Amino acid sequence: MRILAIESSCDETAAAVVEDGVRVLSSVVASQLSTHGKYGGVVPELASREHMRAIVPVVREALERSATGMADLSAIAVTEGPGLVGSLLVGITYAKALCFARGLPLIGVNHIEGHIHAVVMEARQSGEPVEFPALALVVSGGHTHLFEILKGFRYRLLGKTRDDAAGEAFDKVAKLLGFGYPGGPVIDKLAPFGNPNAVRFTLTKMKGNASDFSFSGLKTAVLRWVEARDIDAEIQQRKALFRECETPAVDQWLALTPQTTLDLLASFQKTVITELMRRMESCALEIDAQTIIVSGGVACNEGLRSTARKRPLPARTLFPTPGLSTDNAAMIGAAAFLKFERGEFADFTLAARANLTLA
Repeated sequence: MRILAIESSCDETAAAVVEDGVRVLSSVVASQLSTHGKYGGVVPELASREHMRAIVPVVREALERSATGMADLSAIAVTEGPGLVGSLLVGITYAKALCFARGLPLIGVNHIEGHIHAVVMEARQSGEPVEFPALALVVSGGHTHLFEILKGFRYRLLGKTRDDAAGEAFDKVAKLLGFGYPGGPVIDKLAPFGNPNAVRFTLTKMKGNASDFSFSGLKTAVLRWVEARDIDAEIQQRKALFRECETPAVDQWLALTPQTTLDLLASFQKTVITELMRRMESCALEIDAQTIIVSGGVACNEGLRSTARKRPLPARTLFPTPGLSTDNAAMIGAAAFLKFERGEFADFTLAARANLTLA
């Protein structure tokens, strides 16, 4: 059974063909980084326009790479939320049109559940499927959530960010320091050159739900560090480098980054990882998790992966491969397979839901 999946929740236009919920026959992603980089973040109106330009060729390429015709498809899946409304509408409208024209079933998929199923799919491929109850940490530029996953893929929200998502905090700190957008990968590459204990940040104590996250205070602490130092010249040099070269090499960044700033980056990254890990571990123990899933764009962070490898965690911990960590359509196809088996189809009233929750 083959499902064509479409993902357009933010700034990547993606399509994939997934067979039986396990085999990724094709996965195509059109990035918009060159469009948004100069603005230091995603511009919703521009994202929608780029999706409209890319959706047809991306879907066509996914079908061609997988040697799949429309007649070979059992269903079409599409991200219905959460995400940017305009971006979501492009994918949903195109998926509806294809389903109407070809008489195919339509499946709406939660973007966050897609990130979880990226790991579930790879675990099934390896022959060591996820054991329940499981704990999922979904951490990206738009999301930082902890879920308990019960058998049958029923979800219970344990904690979430009350302000910035972890990936958003990475990007905002990088932008403040002149490293361009997206800044998370740059910080991750430069952090090993700094002393992670040089700048001491206060860990967040949450009132109410102790499993919630908050990164706005950490971001503000970095701002105060910058304001207390005369480093505007080095920041302007890095901004100039980013304008000249959208993807500078590590050596280029290092040449314009003093040791004190590298120490700040290392300390900032260590603090974010500490916040993620301590809540993840606490929740895993609380629910007696048999498997821990870490997914989303920040799951690519080598500092986070390295910490998880070295730390004696309370359960087997699974990360997706980098290609399935960031937004992609293969994960949407994997999540849609379960919905197909359950007969959970959408009709043509399917709408974009910017704040869609997972329950």
